[in-house]
Amino acid sequence: MTKSDQAGELFAKGFSCSQVVFSTFAPELGLDFETAMKVSCGFGGGMAQTAATCGVVTGAIMVIGLKYGRVGKYDFSAKARTYQKVHEFMDKFTQRNQSLLCRDLLGDDMSTAEGKDRLHERGIIREVCPGFVRDGVEILEEILD
Repeated sequence: MTKSDQAGELFAKGFSCSQVVFSTFAPELGLDFETAMKVSCGFGGGMAQTAATCGVVTGAIMVIGLKYGRVGKYDFSAKARTYQKVHEFMDKFTQRNQSLLCRDLLGDDMSTAEGKDRLHERGIIREVCPGFVRDGVEILEEILD
C-alpha cells in the first residue's frame, strides 16, 4: 500500500488531514502511530477548525521537523535545512492548490457555524480534502531525502 493510499484510508475513517499526513510518515521516523495521531489532532480543520493553515500543511511541517529538526542548541544547519524543506513543501503545495489556507482551499470558512454547515451540506470536505492529502503526501515523498 502506498503512503497516499494509507493516508486516504485514514481520512476516509474520519481522521483529520493533519493526523493522516503526520501519522503516515511518523513511524518510519521513530514516532509511534498512536502518539503521532495525538500530537497532530489539534491541527485539523486549519488548526482546531479555525480555517487557517490547512492540516495537510501543518501535518507535513511536523513530518519535516521530525526528520530534520534541530535538537542541539548550536545545530543551526539542521534548523536551516528544516526551514528550507518547509519552504519547499509550501511552495509546491501552493503551486498545486493556490493556497495554504483551509478557508481558501475549501471555498468557505469552517470556523463559523454557517460555513461548517454549508461545507457539510455540500460534501466539500469529503470531496476535495482527499486530493489535498494526496498532494501533500506526494510532495513529502518527493522532497524528503
